[in-house]
Amino acid sequence: MLAKPSNAQRLEPLRACPVAETTVVAASPLGRRGLTSQDAARIRQELGPNEAPKGGRSAASIAIGVLREPMFLLLAATALLYLVVGEFIEGCVMVAAAGLSMGLVIVQEIRSERALEHLRALAEPTARAVRDGAVVRLAARELVPGDIIVVAEGDRAPADAILLEGGPLRTDESALTGESAPVDKTPVPTADRTIATMDAGPGAERSFGLFAGSLVVAGQGVAEVRRIGSKTHIGQIGASLASIEPTPSPLQAQTAHFIKIVGASAIVFCLVVALAYGWLRGEWLGGVLAGLTLGIALVPEEFPMVLAIFLAIGAWRLSRHNVLSRRSAAIEALGSTSVLCVDKTGTLTQNRMRLAEFWRPGLPDSVAIGDALRSPDREVIEAAAFACLSPAIDPMDRAILQVCHPPGSYDLVRTYPLRTDRLVFAQSWRGEDRHAFVAAKGAPEAVVALCGSRFGEAAATQSVVAAMARRGLRVLAVATADVGRDRPAPEELEHLAFSIRGLIGFEDPLRSDVPAAVALCQKAGVRVVMMTGDSPLTAEAIARQAGIPVDQGVMTGSDLARLGAHQLEAKAASISTYARLSPSQKLELVNALKANGEVVAMTGDGVNDAPALRAAHIGVAMGERGTDVAREAADIVLLDDSFASIVKGVRLGRRIAQNLRRAMIYVTAIHVPIAGLSLLPILFGFPPAFFPMHVVLLELIVDPLCSIAFEAEPEAKGLMEQPPRPPSRALFGPREVAFGLLQGAVVLVATLVGFMAALSFGLPEDQARGLLLSMLALANISLAYAGISQAGDRLFQRHRLALFAVTATAAMVVGGALFISSVGEILKVAPPPPLVLAGGLAVAMLSGGWFAAAKRLAPPRCKLVSQR
Repeated sequence: MLAKPSNAQRLEPLRACPVAETTVVAASPLGRRGLTSQDAARIRQELGPNEAPKGGRSAASIAIGVLREPMFLLLAATALLYLVVGEFIEGCVMVAAAGLSMGLVIVQEIRSERALEHLRALAEPTARAVRDGAVVRLAARELVPGDIIVVAEGDRAPADAILLEGGPLRTDESALTGESAPVDKTPVPTADRTIATMDAGPGAERSFGLFAGSLVVAGQGVAEVRRIGSKTHIGQIGASLASIEPTPSPLQAQTAHFIKIVGASAIVFCLVVALAYGWLRGEWLGGVLAGLTLGIALVPEEFPMVLAIFLAIGAWRLSRHNVLSRRSAAIEALGSTSVLCVDKTGTLTQNRMRLAEFWRPGLPDSVAIGDALRSPDREVIEAAAFACLSPAIDPMDRAILQVCHPPGSYDLVRTYPLRTDRLVFAQSWRGEDRHAFVAAKGAPEAVVALCGSRFGEAAATQSVVAAMARRGLRVLAVATADVGRDRPAPEELEHLAFSIRGLIGFEDPLRSDVPAAVALCQKAGVRVVMMTGDSPLTAEAIARQAGIPVDQGVMTGSDLARLGAHQLEAKAASISTYARLSPSQKLELVNALKANGEVVAMTGDGVNDAPALRAAHIGVAMGERGTDVAREAADIVLLDDSFASIVKGVRLGRRIAQNLRRAMIYVTAIHVPIAGLSLLPILFGFPPAFFPMHVVLLELIVDPLCSIAFEAEPEAKGLMEQPPRPPSRALFGPREVAFGLLQGAVVLVATLVGFMAALSFGLPEDQARGLLLSMLALANISLAYAGISQAGDRLFQRHRLALFAVTATAAMVVGGALFISSVGEILKVAPPPPLVLAGGLAVAMLSGGWFAAAKRLAPPRCKLVSQR
């Protein structure tokens, strides 16, 4: 063990540390100025952006997809049949109707695709580059050859580059080579930097080349961009640099399977009805038309369209609140989130670390940092500066280096990274006189343990730490150790004799909107759980300020390590504040909460948070300070790292789920009378109620209603005062299906009775069909209004312009069919007597709108249930 150095020896290199005169977000590494903004813009204009060819669906591919749908095939078959038998006008009408129906679907799909393109733009990777002498974060597509970039653990290389400084640096190039073993990178020799090439491809050991798409798994460094875009190795093999994953959500997959089953069933029923009609009545043409009519009526082609549009537009709406959804399944899960696990720094707080206080042995209490700068006693801050990485990425390192920089007369020898079993970071330095020392900073208890018995003021230090933590400060201890002249740095810090230099306290104020957001979560039945690596006292202080319960105490990582799985599950059900947690313990907590039946949303920003993000139902990565690995593992990215944005996401997720459920109930309900009226009159011996063109006409009303009118509805009153949807309850399950069938059955009975009564009382067939078409169109609109109406709201509201537009269009189309004789002849309808029409419309309005009246008259408790 080395002898303890004298105070004079220990302070000699530290007193040379200059105090910074300016405050910047990040200083340029190694004094490099990088490119100027003007030079970068000129090069980018010449070479183009640093991006691979964009993905996404074109309008043509969307149209081809729509043409493959069962509904279009049935419509095409019907139009062809009309044309073959010589019904030219009817055939043309069917072609026009089919084109209009498919056109609506294509337009809405394109609208969804544009929303996804907007999200892809938000999801573009970013990079830290040196521009105009400062480190700035910019979109990776803005990089040009010659840019100086900073990479660190958890980042993906944004372009092909050569490593100039840094180490030890290891990269995972498996995306390029298929080899899972990390590859060591070494800086290019100074003399070779101007002529260095990237001839060695991915996978080469000890090379200086960083390749776009590779992942930095350890270390950090400074590199110079050499190739961009399609010129990079990954660009040449056609891989994408970033994308929003287009994987279907569980509900989309279930719906697609359901549509396939219904489509196959519709074809079978179509054949059965056609054969039965032709056999029993001897009208084979009428039988084929009846079969096609039933097939068109049975296929609920709106389901996949509604899902795609709601999830795509919903993701776009989330992005407007700084919440980027990378997977559509997360939008489904947001509405049922019951536990939000959040980090303290940057999520609950502003992530604006500022050195606020310091303490050194001999002082009775901590001192404000302003006083420290005016006094000669700067040793604590100077020692901390030598224990900071440069360029600084960690907010605390940046806060220290904004106040003090290590002098250039010292060379960095080696780095001792943070470990889960030793929460201390240290660096060894050697001066011009070949004398070396180590500066360390970290959790106070870890630094005290590192100093051992040589720190006789442990109790006094812990008292100061507690006082600073109770004020909400994040506290680090600083220590130094002498290595000696011309001696190599030891492999382990424990081999050195460390002496405490003091404590430094960082101020990171609580975000102003956090208390209100936490209160809203609690009101909505969503428990907020804070998981931090900070001290228990600091965690408790911030939790109290935020409104997170601490009545059950604060559990530390060491407490958690002593618990078994079942004990942890019991504690996780009641404790909401955790401190000194390692990333693996965050994963254990997430699994414990899931075992308790909670729907868990988990925030994270580092490489080690990726397992917990993957394990949670909803992984939430930090967009500003998060690593690329965390963002790739997450379902959602917070573009502003704000807790309030998560809560807005939960709120909007509930609204999307609410409107999606309503739309799917409506689609289920409206298909009951359309399909029933296509089949039942034939079974009862009456003339066909509908022909294919009537069903298509009704579908033209249904499609925009379910996809536009419902999607635009605001959240129901009291939606954030209800508990989250239980995970065992499907978004669209048996309860919703049964209610949709009930609403549809009421409309079916009312319209079927009206049609058969009209025929029984001697009304001509075309007038009875005109009455039926009018009744079903109005019942359709009434069903839609009943689905979106809320107790106490007004009918005429701005967001319902789409509903009114569809209503007016439907009225004009049906009115034209009834009162324009040429149109009526084509559709085989005629206007019934005025009193009969008025009575039928009144019955239709009641059959479709009874639920709206029920909601207005229901007790408050029932109103809340009906809105969920």
